[in-house]
Amino acid sequence: MLLRISLIVAILAGLGAGVVSYFEFTDKIPALTKQRDDENTAKKQALTELASTKNTLKKTQGELAQTQTELADTKSERDKAAARADAQAKRADELSVKLTKAISERDDAQNQLASYKATDLTPDQVIKLNKNLKESLAEIDAINAEKAVQQREIVRLKTQLLKYEDPDSFVKLRADLKGKIVDVDPKWDFVILDIGEEQGALQDGELLVSREGKLVAKVIIRRVEKDRCIANIVPGWKLGDPIEGDEVTPAHPAPAS
Repeated sequence: MLLRISLIVAILAGLGAGVVSYFEFTDKIPALTKQRDDENTAKKQALTELASTKNTLKKTQGELAQTQTELADTKSERDKAAARADAQAKRADELSVKLTKAISERDDAQNQLASYKATDLTPDQVIKLNKNLKESLAEIDAINAEKAVQQREIVRLKTQLLKYEDPDSFVKLRADLKGKIVDVDPKWDFVILDIGEEQGALQDGELLVSREGKLVAKVIIRRVEKDRCIANIVPGWKLGDPIEGDEVTPAHPAPAS
C-alpha cells in the first residue's frame, strides 16, 4: 500500500513538473518565433542590400568606363582643335604675305600708270596697265575677304580650344557686337538674333537682353549661322519676357586689341 502511494505521488510529481515545463516552453515559443522571423527578415534585408550594392558597383564601373571614354574623346577633340587653329594661323600668315605683295604690285602699277600718262603711251599700253591694276585690286579684295574668314575661324577655334582646356571659362565676344531679337519661342525659351558668324557671334557666347536700358534676360548662343544665331535663355536670368526688337550686347566682352 505504501509503495502504491509512493508511486502515485511520484507520478503526480512528474506530471506537475511536465506541466510546469510545458507552460515555460509555451511562454518561450512566441519569443523564439519572433527571433526566427527577425533573423529571416535581417537575412532578406542583407541579401537585398548585397544585390543593391552589386548593382550600384556595376553601374559605377559602367559610368567610370564611359567617363574615361568621354575624357579620351575630349582630349582628341582638343588636339584636333589645336591643330586646326595652328593651320588657320599659318594660312592667315600666308594671306598676309600675299596681301602685302598684292598691295605692293598695285602701288607699282599705279606709279607706272601715272608715269606713263606723262609719256607718249599707246592706247594698248594704257589698257594693259589699267587691266593689271584692276586685277591687282580684285586680288586684294579677294585676299582681304579670305583673310577675314580665316581670322573669324581662328577666333572660333581658339575659343573652342579654350573651352576644352578650361570648361568653366567664358566665351569672349567682340565688345562692339550688337544685335536684336528677330523671333521668340516662349514655349522652348529660345530666341533668334540678327547677328551671325560674319558679325562675330560665337557658340556658347553669352549676351544680355535689354529693353529701353533695362535688363530683361541673359541668353547663350547655341547655334551660329552666317547672318543669324539661335540662343537659349539662361535659367535664373529671365527677369521678363524677351520680345522682338529687344537689344543684345555681350555679357563678357573681349578686351580691345
